[in-house]
Amino acid sequence: MNSLVTVVIPFYNSEEYLAQTIDWVLESDYPLIEIILVDDGSKDKSLEIANSYLTKHNNIRVLEQKNQGVAVARNYAIQEASGKYIMPVDSDDMICYNYISEAVKILDERPEVKVVTSKGVFFGDKTGPRDLPDFNINLLARQNILHISALYRKSDWQLAGGYCPEFKGREDWDFWISMLKNGGEVYKLPIVGYQYRIRANSKRVRTRNLKPEINLLLNKRHKEFYNKVLNGPLRIQRTWSKPYNTLLKFLGFLK
Repeated sequence: MNSLVTVVIPFYNSEEYLAQTIDWVLESDYPLIEIILVDDGSKDKSLEIANSYLTKHNNIRVLEQKNQGVAVARNYAIQEASGKYIMPVDSDDMICYNYISEAVKILDERPEVKVVTSKGVFFGDKTGPRDLPDFNINLLARQNILHISALYRKSDWQLAGGYCPEFKGREDWDFWISMLKNGGEVYKLPIVGYQYRIRANSKRVRTRNLKPEINLLLNKRHKEFYNKVLNGPLRIQRTWSKPYNTLLKFLGFLK
């Protein structure tokens, strides 16, 4: 395995967790890693912490931007990345030591696979297994079933158009749809590859009330995909989208 992997870590006011997350990535058993840290306009000591690694590690770079959100920050880092493969990591999460090496093996050997993910566990305010379902494109239409920390090719990021900056939450869900709606396989490693931190003020918690806005953007950006998979748009009651759309078409209320 001689493919360079770029680990992308955007951060915003992450002084409490950032060093720990960087250290976990540095403990990876995969030797060919570059880490790109992106400061999204932090007002705490996060940037100072990130810069402290530059004198000790020649495979770390720090980029800065005004506060524009995680999608813009990820795109900025990936545009600057030298790696063939990309792994985004949130600034408070953990990557297990053998995750990247096991994921690289799959992408190196199987060109039909676009995304390599793994099992995960919660830590922080919640503990235990994170039981995301196996990949299915019909299920992805209704639910984000892939964790952000998965390995993929930079070339597929380019073909997907990157992360959409219009999203203020679930931008990774939109990205996975963009990448996978026209084909490609997802491989789930039989190992725990990441730990997902749950905390009271996490982005996951803060964006729970954005469901209508997220649905509107997803329907706008992937209209043809949703018509094909759900027989119409994604609904607020996402699980019932397809039967509801099918009924409306049968009654002549939806074309």
